[in-house]
Amino acid sequence: MVVTTSARGGGGDRAPSRRRGCGFAPAGAAALLAGASCLCYGRSLQGEFVHDDVWAIVNNPDVRPGAPLRWGIFTNDFWGKGMAENTSHKSYRPLCVLTFKLNIFLTGMNPFYFHAVNVILHCLVTLVLMYTCDKTVFKNRGLAFVTALLFAVHPIHTEAVAGIVGRADVLACLLFLLAFLSYNRSLDQGCTGECFPPTASPFFLLLSLFLGTCAMLVKETGVTVFGVCLVYDLFSLSHKQDKSSNGVVHQRSPQQPGSPQPASLPAHPHRESGKQQRFPHKGAWGGCHSSLPPEPKSSGFPVSPRAVWSLMRFLTYSYLLAFNVWLLLAPVTLCYDWQVGSIPLVETIWDVRNVATILLAVVMALLSLHCLAAFKRLEHKEVLVGLLFLVFPFIPASNLFFRVGFVVAERVLYMPSMGYCILFVHGLSKLCTWLNRCGATTLIVSTVLLLLLFSWKTVKQNEIWLSRESLFRSGVQTLPHNAKVHYNYANFLKDQGRNKEAIYHYRTALKLYPRHASALNNLGTLTRDTAEAKMYYQRALQLHPQHNRALFNLGNLLKSQEKKEEAITLLKDSIKYGPEFADAYSSLASLLAEQERFKEAEEIYQAGIKNCPDSSDLHNNYGVFLVDSGFPEKAVAHYQQAIKLSPSHHVAMVNLGRLYRSLGENSMAEEWYKRALQVAHKAEILSPLGALYYNTGRYEEALQIYREAAALEPSQRELRLALAQVLAVMGQTKEAEKMTNHIVSEETGCLECYRLLSAIYSKQEYHDKGNYVSARAYYEKALQLVPDSKLLKENLAKLDRLEKRLQEVREKDRT
Repeated sequence: MVVTTSARGGGGDRAPSRRRGCGFAPAGAAALLAGASCLCYGRSLQGEFVHDDVWAIVNNPDVRPGAPLRWGIFTNDFWGKGMAENTSHKSYRPLCVLTFKLNIFLTGMNPFYFHAVNVILHCLVTLVLMYTCDKTVFKNRGLAFVTALLFAVHPIHTEAVAGIVGRADVLACLLFLLAFLSYNRSLDQGCTGECFPPTASPFFLLLSLFLGTCAMLVKETGVTVFGVCLVYDLFSLSHKQDKSSNGVVHQRSPQQPGSPQPASLPAHPHRESGKQQRFPHKGAWGGCHSSLPPEPKSSGFPVSPRAVWSLMRFLTYSYLLAFNVWLLLAPVTLCYDWQVGSIPLVETIWDVRNVATILLAVVMALLSLHCLAAFKRLEHKEVLVGLLFLVFPFIPASNLFFRVGFVVAERVLYMPSMGYCILFVHGLSKLCTWLNRCGATTLIVSTVLLLLLFSWKTVKQNEIWLSRESLFRSGVQTLPHNAKVHYNYANFLKDQGRNKEAIYHYRTALKLYPRHASALNNLGTLTRDTAEAKMYYQRALQLHPQHNRALFNLGNLLKSQEKKEEAITLLKDSIKYGPEFADAYSSLASLLAEQERFKEAEEIYQAGIKNCPDSSDLHNNYGVFLVDSGFPEKAVAHYQQAIKLSPSHHVAMVNLGRLYRSLGENSMAEEWYKRALQVAHKAEILSPLGALYYNTGRYEEALQIYREAAALEPSQRELRLALAQVLAVMGQTKEAEKMTNHIVSEETGCLECYRLLSAIYSKQEYHDKGNYVSARAYYEKALQLVPDSKLLKENLAKLDRLEKRLQEVREKDRT
């Protein structure tokens, strides 16, 4: 950007302003725009964390609840990984991450408030866009309003507004506009006596630099505002007409020495990095294969495969530009993920899709020539600003300077769509001036209908973004030839326990893209046949030898088959290729502990906690290991850390309760059991609490707790048996007997049942009342299961004596 001093323009003439006095948009227009935005996106307030929200917020160690505010936010990427790591996404957005952190600090993890912030930001962007258009683009305030209204209801914005991670695009767009306005405010636009307008307000110039920097730290595309300001300055504000004393107008050449030049593209071709391309090749997963295509067969001249590959890449990248423009023009087919076969490669120059690329090139060339033709007349800022807002924010996602990690992403069109809306409304206004009254009326009605149609489409898209299921299901319905949407939907179905449906979609993903190692791995986890599961894991490792999840699953499978040394090797490899995979540390350490290699297990746990300090499960499992190793005091700290990292970790709460129970601190144990019940009212939590009450003589409370547990899990034999024991102790022997006999009818080999029945009969003194047959039957069944039980033998002996005595009494009666 050019910074000039006031001395440069001190002798310049002042031109009359081209505009009437215009302050901020009238309250009525602002209210209509805010209302339209809220109506279109109000439904999104009911949405949950979906898709990328889970990784950027819920699982992000820099964001999630309990994580301290630390400098790591400024050294990590958007997903919580260090920028220097090989696995980092390299998306540096610390200010956006801070807004997520502020959300959690003020309102917790309630997704309603996350969505509310996004909707409010979208409303602000819409209002500021109208103000920007009113100040710098259109002479007619009504056109500025229509531009903002089109922007407010455009369906392409749904992913950015309804998806919480889209806040990066929305907030960066807001800061982009504010930086642009501040830059314009900093310049004296009324002076026509100098080549460049002087700086009227250094404060607004510095404010523009600050806001532009903030936009860049919210999302990388925010940096393009500096290029927009530079070119806008060059074409629109600079090189104005200066008049001589005789009134002759002299034109200054835009190519004078010392004049600032617009940012230009590098003359040399862009060199490829070693990374794989990230657009799909027919069924390719997330990008093209690095291998070259086969050499053409029917060619009279030798053709280099690399040349064919370069042509294919150029044609595909060029078509992707036209495809993005088409999404702005006709947002009919929208999807949360456009990878893996969604857009096949343009392989030859005869592909009909090249027509769209050529048409886009012609239109862009005509618009650029129009800007150059209007350069001397200082007219038609609408086309200039429209092109700047359309092109510059899209450059980082255009593959022009570097390849990006996606094929098409709808949310990256949030900022460029401002330029589209300006050009669209400018075109409509021109058409209206060329048409007669009837034609203009028809055009206006058509525009109103288009706005209503866009609003309806936006509302329907918001419903898709309400939940993981609706989002992933919509992907399968919209792009059934996309392997990734089938894979994502299968993952959701697997999490919901709908395994048959999940298997179907995993297999569909593999049909579309047979080299999908993760789909093979997940399919292996769902099959019940261990041989088949092993085959899936091995196939996944053939495709991706460093797939740490497949190594982990295959290691656990071999562990279950008692092939422990092979399992240890695979689990170590899983840790090697995925040092942040906490489950691998837990599984390997437990296997080593089973082999009584406690020192190695200890080292593995400590390494895991060092590499995965935010894994609550790892801290919990290490606590269990410490208890088994005889260090309960150390275990307490790790259980508490697990709960701190995950306040809803009820397993750690129950383990901590059991630990306090073993230490004789019953009140602390009871407190932790009750805290766990507040998180999850489950039978597995009620059971130890009931045992605590039973063992401390609080039978009434134990009876109530066990009744609740048995109602939650009626098929759990242990719970019903524990309930029967409490009933027997409390003297309710008939109900206890009935319940125990019912368990015996389901499982004849229940030793505890026979022991309990023998105790019940002893308590009822059935043998004293002559009911020797039933008592003997249960004693004998119990003895078959426990031949060495002294208690049963003593009871049988007592029963024999009583039967003998009763027999003697009967004989005396007969005589």
